[in-house]
Amino acid sequence: MGDTIDLTGDGGVMKTILRQGKADAIAPTEDLPLVDVHYEGTLSDTGEVFDTTHEDNSVFSFELGKGSVIKAWDIALKTMKVGEVAKITCKPEYAYGSAGSPPDIPPNATLIFEVELIACRPRKGSSLGSVSEERARLEELKKQRELAAAAKEEEKKKREEAKAAAAARVQAKLDAKKGQGKGKGKGK
Repeated sequence: MGDTIDLTGDGGVMKTILRQGKADAIAPTEDLPLVDVHYEGTLSDTGEVFDTTHEDNSVFSFELGKGSVIKAWDIALKTMKVGEVAKITCKPEYAYGSAGSPPDIPPNATLIFEVELIACRPRKGSSLGSVSEERARLEELKKQRELAAAAKEEEKKKREEAKAAAAARVQAKLDAKKGQGKGKGKGK
C-alpha cells in the first residue's frame, strides 16, 4: 500500500504501511507510551515464522523507549497510529544482533515483522483522565493567551483611532482658526 520508509537513515529499520490507521487515530506519545500490538515475526532468509500473537490471539504490551523490546520496535512503533498495520524489516543491529536470541533466531538474522498497533495507553499511575485534564488545561491556557492577545490588539486599535480622532479635531480647530483669521482680515 505505502512506500517503504527508511526510519533510521541507514536501512536498519524499514517500514511499509500495509493498512493506514484512521486520520484521527492516536499515536504513541510521552503521555501514552504503553502500546498493545498484534504481530507476526518471520526470518527474512527463509520466511519461517518464529513468533506470533495470531495463533493464540494474544496481545503483546510494552512501554516504548525502555529497551524492553528490540531497538527496531522502539523506533518503528513511535511512527504508527492505532489501527495501522505495518511491515517492519529489521537488520540484525536493530534486532538481536550476533547474539541471535531467542533460540529459534539465528545470529545476524534480518527479521520481518507485520505489526498492528491496537492501542496506546498512559503509564500506570497517570490515568488517561489526568492526561486529558492536562491537555484541556493547556488548551484553556492557549485560548486565554489568544484572547489576551486579541484584547491587546483591540486596545491598540482603539488607542490609534482615538489618536487619529484627536489629531483630526486639532487639525479642524487649526483650520477653523486660519479660516476665521482670513475672514476677519477681509471684513475690515
